[in-house]
Amino acid sequence: MGASSAAFLVFVGCCSNVIFLELLVQVEPACGNLITFAQFVFIAIEGFVMTADFGRKKNVIPIKEYLILVVMFFLVNVTNNMAFGFKISMPLHIIFRSGGLIASLVMGILVLGRQYPLSKHVSVLMITAGTIICTLASAEHVGDNDGGEKSSMVTWLMGIAILTFALFLSARMGIYQECLYSKHGKHPHEALFYIHTLSLPGFLVAGASIKEHAVRFSRSLPLPVFASLPGLGTMPRLWIFLAGNVLTQYLCVGSVFRLTSECTALTVTLVLTLRKFLSLVFSIVYFSNPFTLYHWLGTSLVFTGTLIFTEVLSKARNALTSEKKTN
Repeated sequence: MGASSAAFLVFVGCCSNVIFLELLVQVEPACGNLITFAQFVFIAIEGFVMTADFGRKKNVIPIKEYLILVVMFFLVNVTNNMAFGFKISMPLHIIFRSGGLIASLVMGILVLGRQYPLSKHVSVLMITAGTIICTLASAEHVGDNDGGEKSSMVTWLMGIAILTFALFLSARMGIYQECLYSKHGKHPHEALFYIHTLSLPGFLVAGASIKEHAVRFSRSLPLPVFASLPGLGTMPRLWIFLAGNVLTQYLCVGSVFRLTSECTALTVTLVLTLRKFLSLVFSIVYFSNPFTLYHWLGTSLVFTGTLIFTEVLSKARNALTSEKKTN
């Protein structure tokens, strides 16, 4: 697969994944455990067949060294999806997760003792300011559908706390994964399989929630568009949306891995940043999520700060200069 095809599939897989996710959480906001469980099961089965060769291929990184990574990865994914049950809108969720560079910089300083240039600190301040502006702007819409009760604000603040926890734990997980790869070499597909597979027992604690939402999914109405298709005509719509979410999540993750192997970090950063922006715009327009001038200001700060942090513009300028000199 070439770089252009991989980039195209990143947009198709990741953007459509957000669409299916929002279709699910609009109907069942607290179904995050079922969504995460389904994604993990699918990737574990695919990895057992394709990566582990039905268990015949020996892992390079010892299982015991995966366990810490597994706990962090499980908590990050579960808490990110859990946040939708606390009145967190999809646009705010996307913007908040785009602030991962803040957590990465803080964790890099605290855990690894790294030092960063002034431009990195400026970009992080922009991202932080943008996230705060969007968060405060979203707070004005809490309770719009239920009378603005005090309990709604408390619930929303709990959602913000959950997202913040997931953001910093994800950054710490990235550092641990970086150390793991520096010790044993990069084995992303193996890590993907073992992390998802070893995380499955953790869903036992959420068994009741998974079962409850599976029943609710089964009671949902069928999709009219499939009415004439044998077998799909009576299939509940939420199960169809979940299948779409799981498949597009797999396509998204796999395409990012392929893009990383085909392109420079600059290209990958550009593609992923544009993908988040398009997902955000689509969520606002198609699903009519509240988005004010303050949201746009915050979003601009977040994405501009991201581009500054990753030095996209300077790297692009250097690449163009080098190409002219070569020609």
